[in-house]
Amino acid sequence: MRRLQRAFVVAVVLGVTSACGHAPAVSTSAVSTSADSTPPASTAVDRTAEGFRVGGSAWVAVSVARLWDSPSAPWPVDAPALTSPVHFRRWLSAMTLDQRRGLFERSQSEALYAERVVVVGLRPHWAQVVVPSQPSPKDRRGYPGWIPLRQLTARAPLRTPEVATVISRTAWLRTDDAQHVRTLEISFGTTLHMLGRVGHFVRVLTPRGYRRLVASGAVVVHATGSAALQPSRRSLRRSAKTFLGLPYLWGGLSGFGMDCSGLTWLDYRAHGITIPRDALPQSRHGRRVSRPAVGDLLFYASNGLVHHVSMYIGRGYMIHAPHTGDVVRIVPFARQPLRSEYAGARRYLP
Repeated sequence: MRRLQRAFVVAVVLGVTSACGHAPAVSTSAVSTSADSTPPASTAVDRTAEGFRVGGSAWVAVSVARLWDSPSAPWPVDAPALTSPVHFRRWLSAMTLDQRRGLFERSQSEALYAERVVVVGLRPHWAQVVVPSQPSPKDRRGYPGWIPLRQLTARAPLRTPEVATVISRTAWLRTDDAQHVRTLEISFGTTLHMLGRVGHFVRVLTPRGYRRLVASGAVVVHATGSAALQPSRRSLRRSAKTFLGLPYLWGGLSGFGMDCSGLTWLDYRAHGITIPRDALPQSRHGRRVSRPAVGDLLFYASNGLVHHVSMYIGRGYMIHAPHTGDVVRIVPFARQPLRSEYAGARRYLP
């Protein structure tokens, strides 16, 4: 749970509270079938020559990219989270509980594979970005942070009429050959342009232009620009339950780990509904309701400051990501101490 003292520090320093935030089809002859890889190491010192520019777009080229508070924010333990490909599970398993809590001091959110970001600053090895899909009062352009340049590509994706969005907790990209070798594990909510179907697989295009396969049962195929899942209370509840047992991760919004508002943001995003990234701004948008219904967001505050969000799932229960050291779970709405901190509900569905 995003505790009051932590939220207060951010509110004082930043003025806001952080998170608990038809084109033609592509010809496959123009798409690489090589293994996933980064550009040669010789380009790693300063990759602005590859097309990165202030004010331009870039795309996340690793399964999950952390948004760091500054280039100096990562600790030595964070090294696996700075590579390309990123070693996300290795990073999570190496951190102690105190180091996970310490993420509050260095990183506030994430961006998923193939997510578009806007570059607002450049340094050797690093790009300062905003993420337009994550509304935040910290920056009207999107959630701000720093990402290693090696985890981004300035190459604009080739658009296709249809895309495939992951709806399982995670899914594996595989080589587009007879061996179907696993190459990259990606998260729920990741959307990739679709090139076709091959047996029990969907052929997709990666941010760096590679052709890959993903299991049909792990994705939904839908028109580019449309919602992956049709927004309904039942569907919001069903997809939220996908994350039961997933460890809490400060700033997380993926199938590898998530915080309270990361869960609600990711669930709504898959249903085509954009909500603010963090709990406090989530509590200030939507429509206030006196009696929550399934899919409504429930907020909790101390001394008037919202520090946590959950989702109501009906019959007196809610689902939430509680705090570092815990996992996503379903609990009674009346459970203390949260019930005494209840600060109201908001509705983003019609």
